[in-house]
Amino acid sequence: MPLSLSLSHPLTFGDTMVAIATPAALSLSPSSKFTTTNNNNNKVFKGRFMVFAASNGGEENGFDDKKNSWSSSLFNIDDPKFKIVPQSNRKFLDVNQALEVARYDLQYLDWRARQDVLTIMHLHEKVVDVLNPLAREYKSIGTLKKDLAELQDELAQAHKQVHISEARVSAALDKLAYMETLVNDKLLEDKTSVTSDTATPSPTTYSAAFETAKSKAQRKSISVSGPVKPYHPCLKNFWYPVAFSRDLKDDTLIPIECFEEPWVLFRGKDGKPGCVKNTCAHRACPLDLGSVNEGRVQCPYHGWEYSTDGQCEKMPSTKFVNVKIKSLTCIEHEHMIWIWPGNEPSSPVIPSLNPPPGFQIHAEIVMELPVEHGLLLDNLLDLAHAPFTHTSTFAKGWSVPSFVKFFTPESALQGYWDPYPIDMEFRPPCMVLSTIGISKPGKLKGQSTKQCSTHLHQLHVCLPSSRNKTRLLYRMSLDFAPVLQHIPFMHHLWKHFAEKVLNEDLRLVLGQQDRMINGANVWNWPVSYDKLGVRYRLWRNAVEKGVKQLPFTK
Repeated sequence: MPLSLSLSHPLTFGDTMVAIATPAALSLSPSSKFTTTNNNNNKVFKGRFMVFAASNGGEENGFDDKKNSWSSSLFNIDDPKFKIVPQSNRKFLDVNQALEVARYDLQYLDWRARQDVLTIMHLHEKVVDVLNPLAREYKSIGTLKKDLAELQDELAQAHKQVHISEARVSAALDKLAYMETLVNDKLLEDKTSVTSDTATPSPTTYSAAFETAKSKAQRKSISVSGPVKPYHPCLKNFWYPVAFSRDLKDDTLIPIECFEEPWVLFRGKDGKPGCVKNTCAHRACPLDLGSVNEGRVQCPYHGWEYSTDGQCEKMPSTKFVNVKIKSLTCIEHEHMIWIWPGNEPSSPVIPSLNPPPGFQIHAEIVMELPVEHGLLLDNLLDLAHAPFTHTSTFAKGWSVPSFVKFFTPESALQGYWDPYPIDMEFRPPCMVLSTIGISKPGKLKGQSTKQCSTHLHQLHVCLPSSRNKTRLLYRMSLDFAPVLQHIPFMHHLWKHFAEKVLNEDLRLVLGQQDRMINGANVWNWPVSYDKLGVRYRLWRNAVEKGVKQLPFTK
């Protein structure tokens, strides 16, 4: 259910009433609340506020000419009234639309404040013109005094208007913060509704409500603290990619851990992959220390051999007995090896992890990292940290934007970043896919991936090996420079770069893990750019609670 904000909770600031609810009442834009009128009068009264509209009044050096003479970035701001404000056919806006309207209001109030300052500058220019010695030849002293007195009065009113505009901007910022707090409460499954009287509250009441909402959000934030608990069985009932096909040859054994159990991958007689418990039934010897013999894994201790279904088919030097070790459903799909570690029947649908059309795979890398896989996913789903963390690699030279946003549909685990040209998706149960628009390796270009001519596509698979270890599968694809695939040792260069980027993250995530184990909450206060990470945590919490209809999934 989308969150709606009703008109029963109006907000006030001074003489201004600001509602946070319906489409008609929410916006402060010129089209709804504060409308300026251009005429030859310098003072116009709207909504109990004085709004100044400076016109040229037929003067040779009119307002437009003055504005052009002050063409600095401070005033080179377009009137936001021409922007499209979110509309709704329903009685109430949903929370995403309401937030966009609030942000639009803030842009309008910022623009209005700049216009007030520009009006003051224009009035100062008129004062200078009145006091100009050349002008005195054509005006009497009495006329000059009268003109100067009127201008000084207008200037005083304009200064007062600036203070009013500052108050409006401050109120709008508080309102935006308050609404984002309500959104976080909703995302964090806060079932406590915000109620209010029908009467218009005072500014003191509004401030108290804002502070209460902030403290509530802090109290009801996601709790990820303390030693990592054993993985819930429900989290096992998914397909998990565990290896790249090219790494599993006919004579290869690949040991893995999954949910704190040891397994070994190998190919059977028919070339199909198998996954059996990496423990011999005889004396518990690790099977990966052995070899593959005619499509069976042979124990290096006494030569017992097991097929891909776990059945022991050979027992040298002793009478044969019927022995079987545990095995998992294992298949090969889209050049990856997948297993189903859960107790429930495996799903017939396997997620697609292929790169988009037009991309070619340049690197496939596997690493073992000493962190819990959820903390690593939190890190991968967050891009706001890049200009602070990855200053020696891909984010070197990135500027720090005023706001980092992640736009996503109302019910989805994917979206796109702003201002970065990057699309990102969390694909259950443990995969992150991203497409990055670049001009050349390591450089961003454009405001969206569609505006970029070349792209980098990444796949990160975070397999939960144990409570403090993750098996990371990384794949990099490009839609340009196919010649790079044929350069000798290029794979080693990509691996070196990937390890360097991960090491920048790893020192932070390891620190988080240490604090978390000692009781700190690593999700103490989510903010707006944490949206995708929050949704991952809510999805995972729902899985562990056994919810049938998981959130953010179709």
